[in-house]
Amino acid sequence: MAALSIPAAAGTAHDLLALGALVTRLDPGIIPFAEASEYLLHVAGGEYNVACNLSTCFKLRTAIASAMVDYPIGRKVELAVQKAGVTPYFQRFKHDGVRGPNIATVWSDRGQGVRAPVVFYNRSNEAAQQLKPGSFDWNALFGSGGTPKVRWFHSGGIFSALSPTTADLVIEAMQAAKKAGAVVSFDLNYRAKLWTVAAEEQGLSTEQAEATAAQTLRKIVSNVDVLVGNEEDLQKGLGLKGQDVETKGNLDPSAFFGMIANVAKDFPNIKAVATTLREVHSTNRHSWSAVLWLDGQHYQAPTAELDVYDRVGGGDGFASGLFYGLLTGKSPEESLKLGWAHGALLTTTPGDTSMVSLDQVEAFAKGGSARIQR
Repeated sequence: MAALSIPAAAGTAHDLLALGALVTRLDPGIIPFAEASEYLLHVAGGEYNVACNLSTCFKLRTAIASAMVDYPIGRKVELAVQKAGVTPYFQRFKHDGVRGPNIATVWSDRGQGVRAPVVFYNRSNEAAQQLKPGSFDWNALFGSGGTPKVRWFHSGGIFSALSPTTADLVIEAMQAAKKAGAVVSFDLNYRAKLWTVAAEEQGLSTEQAEATAAQTLRKIVSNVDVLVGNEEDLQKGLGLKGQDVETKGNLDPSAFFGMIANVAKDFPNIKAVATTLREVHSTNRHSWSAVLWLDGQHYQAPTAELDVYDRVGGGDGFASGLFYGLLTGKSPEESLKLGWAHGALLTTTPGDTSMVSLDQVEAFAKGGSARIQR
């Protein structure tokens, strides 16, 4: 197995390019939806969050390839991308004034105490669902010989689940990225309801949906260098056998590391696998750790007790910090701790993307506390 090799920054245009759907998340805070009259609007997207975090917190050069709709909500999203310093590569769509196509909406409250957060979607007639192979000129974006223009390419399972064409587009992009010499990463982010709805549109049953998801994701992962996903993602998303994810301890890394042999056997192209470990005591109190398997070696972050304000985006925050460490030549231990620290800090603020500084992340990664900073 070849070791993970990351292109140098010199001569490149972007440290990371993400491919995924941009969405608006409506957040009523701790008020249940039926009682809420006001909402915060967060611009987000599982894949975009990583590019945004790497730009705003870690000051890397990032980009997003996505769908954009020419209507006021699209303009809101576009301005947020611009403010984050993320370079956009958009396939543009016209809104018909009535039905779309639309920027999708994710509804997600924060819950409180023993009341769990609630998440549901309105992805009807979503523009990103219409993206397909040929939507982007990958040779122009990645470079077609010599120094690659992009050091790292990232996508994920949420975007891949939107339609058969989005999954095909991910594979097309990954193959172009690898040809150009970029590192390819993928966050499994297995969401059963997305795969089920997509399968129903093709006349498939729930059981067939699970099989289709695993078949599609396995095809994608055969092109991946760095895989992000917990043991449930690996089992349900890739169809790998492992321990019962419902009964084991959530902070026990043995189940995750125990499955790595299966991952390496089925996907010899994989050089790194990482995930967060989270024990949810209540909506606002979590025990938090993370693990990394890199080039055959095991690494584990410390366990922190988190007072959670908004848990959404914590996993993307972890991936961002981990990627930053690897892109900047940090050791595996340092990279893992940076991901662990950034993901933890991201849960202390509203929204899906980072509102913390690199100094704060580095201090927490080194064992810093919540004592006041004067």
